[in-house]
Amino acid sequence: MSGGLGPTHDDITVEMVARATGRELVHDVALHRQIEQRSRVAAGRLGRPYSEFEPGVTKQATVPEGATVVGLSGTAPALIVECGACMVVTLPGPPRELQALWPAVLEVPDIRVILDRAHPAPRHVLRFYGVPESSVAAAIAAAGGEGADVTICARDFEIHVDIFEGDAGPRHAARLAHAIAQALPDYLYATTESTVEELVLASCAARGIRLATAESCTGGLIAERLTAIPGASEVFVGGVVAYADDVKAGILGVPADVLRTHGAVSAETALAMAHGARARLGVEVAVAVTGIAGPGGATDGKPVGLVFLHAVGPRGDRSAVLDVPGDRETIRRRAATAALHLCRTLVTES
Repeated sequence: MSGGLGPTHDDITVEMVARATGRELVHDVALHRQIEQRSRVAAGRLGRPYSEFEPGVTKQATVPEGATVVGLSGTAPALIVECGACMVVTLPGPPRELQALWPAVLEVPDIRVILDRAHPAPRHVLRFYGVPESSVAAAIAAAGGEGADVTICARDFEIHVDIFEGDAGPRHAARLAHAIAQALPDYLYATTESTVEELVLASCAARGIRLATAESCTGGLIAERLTAIPGASEVFVGGVVAYADDVKAGILGVPADVLRTHGAVSAETALAMAHGARARLGVEVAVAVTGIAGPGGATDGKPVGLVFLHAVGPRGDRSAVLDVPGDRETIRRRAATAALHLCRTLVTES
């Protein structure tokens, strides 16, 4: 389980685990010292007296009797508590802290015993973009899913399908995966867990080409997703967040008459932004996005959610238009995803 390990009164996971396993809560002195050391550093940085942190430190160092302390990431410890034939693992809720501690949990001998007797079902992965979830569901139904466990999930504006081998065996699952892929070939972009940003970077690296971004309404979200991938610097040169028209014109070289005639949110401006980023940053591939993320800014003919995208590469250009319902965050995130997929289709064919 994860979460509920913090210093406040509503963090009651450890207390509930102790109650469920019939154990007393005890104060772990060694754990207290570790948490105190980190808390004193935090107090110093915040300019607060450590005394404000002490009650929380004591609370987080109070654990079920006999619990194994796996480690710390932040001030919340990962704990393992035996409960008959089961092992209870508590992990911090914040993703980065959980992910930092999980590898250490996997190395605990009692946990390894459990994992070594587990046999995950082999899985086939299909990743789609640009097709409704209902269409993918129809393709699955037409392919015949009996004998295999198939999951379908709309995630980050993509459709993820996982096919687990069931009683019918690996050949049936493989045939099913093939049938679904054949039904939607124009929308299938991956048969692995690779994200679209990983695919873009890998394709660029394989072709020896560099990439840049020009963003308006997404405010750097595309660049953020690219630079979150280790090794992105081998391909990604940089980006320009051109929010104001003066920046679009002055930095990216968008012609004044394009802005005046077509407006900042237009296919013409997106094209000029992409070509400007490519020229100004000296790269082979550039992708640009401009739109109205809302809640204000709409005009006649240009509603909130209207987004124009353009990508340019060695072998030409690609463009797309979105009309996205939703709030500001949804529009921005969906536009970033669309820009990455537009870039993917360009670089995989370059």
